Amino acid sequence: MSLTGTPFLCTLVVLSVAALVLPLVLWSRIRGPRVLRAAARALMLLFAQGTAVALVFTLVNNANNLYDNWADLLGTGDHVQEAADLGADGTGGIALERLPKVRQAFEPATGPGMSAAGGVRVTQLRGRVSGVNAEVYVWLPPQYGEPAYRHHRFPVVELLPGYPGSAKAWFGSLHAHEQLLPLMRSGQVAPFILVAPRTNLLAGVDTGCANIPGTVDADTWLSVDVPKMVTDNFRAQSAPRGWAVAGYSAGAHCAARLAVAHPDRYRAAVSLSGYNDPIGERDSLTAQSLALRAANNPFLMLRRSPVPPRIALYLSGQPHDGYEAAVALEQTAKAPTTVHVVYIPKSAGGHNMALWRPQVVPVFRWLTQEMGRPVTAGRVAPPRSPSTGGATPAELASGTASRAGAVRRR
Repeated sequence: MSLTGTPFLCTLVVLSVAALVLPLVLWSRIRGPRVLRAAARALMLLFAQGTAVALVFTLVNNANNLYDNWADLLGTGDHVQEAADLGADGTGGIALERLPKVRQAFEPATGPGMSAAGGVRVTQLRGRVSGVNAEVYVWLPPQYGEPAYRHHRFPVVELLPGYPGSAKAWFGSLHAHEQLLPLMRSGQVAPFILVAPRTNLLAGVDTGCANIPGTVDADTWLSVDVPKMVTDNFRAQSAPRGWAVAGYSAGAHCAARLAVAHPDRYRAAVSLSGYNDPIGERDSLTAQSLALRAANNPFLMLRRSPVPPRIALYLSGQPHDGYEAAVALEQTAKAPTTVHVVYIPKSAGGHNMALWRPQVVPVFRWLTQEMGRPVTAGRVAPPRSPSTGGATPAELASGTASRAGAVRRR
């Protein structure tokens, strides 16, 4: 029975109701020695508490897409077949253009939100360079199947969840495809292909989206194998011009890190409530030593880069939850690197899906300006003037809060 499936949720609901009814019906009817009666009543209470906890956990998990299956939850999943030392560029000297094309079979993805807005597809990809074997979800924009665009190549955004987190999260919890579909149809947002690869590759640890020889080549999985698969199977633009990466929480750290490390593979990156120092996620493999932390800190990577990378960064955060890290990147960046920082006040909510969901549309408006191409007569809407007066939490989270307000509130 699937962890995120409706049958499992319904079973828990039935068991929770039964756990409440049983004590009411049987409490005074239990017969036998006092010890036996006490034990039976204790078991009924434990059963009621256990089913309640399981039901609440399942509801929270389904709402936030934390664990995709039992293996993820129990820490028994391992999607790494080999982790060779692939060198500084993560290719191991392999001429990627000479590799045979990756031909994948896709099927409709299942789960909450996955059938909305035209449906999300999924495939099981065996990474030829990284040695990772995991699922990748793909959503195609509404123009993709139209005859007028049969020769058009579309920009791509790679979507990364937090840790723990499911690759489905951007679709199931943030409803990115549902929010963007009407805007793509009207021409307000460019028609991006959305790609969500699995990032939870090892049991019980966050990979930090890095290559660690002998352990995991997560960077190569995300920046080499997945993009090659997408360009081999869909009409996608080539890198770096047509590629961006976006993430929230631990995925935000990954997005900034990947773009800074590989300006030849990504044109832009979006970081929602991210951090620079990998110690921001203590379960990250890159937080296990000072050397790894320094090598995978996008602030330090950007500062010591001999040539500033030609990338655009969109960084949003709250005080003590991403904002300071964003400002640090902004202050160290030099042209042609550009950094757009969005301050989000504490009143907008906490570190959760409700905070990130209303940021999806502003993020893709920004991506449209940076790298997208409107394909209809509709014009891309200009960004609104910064203002905090009378704004709702959702409006504040969307990026309309002013930098002056940020200074006043720090």
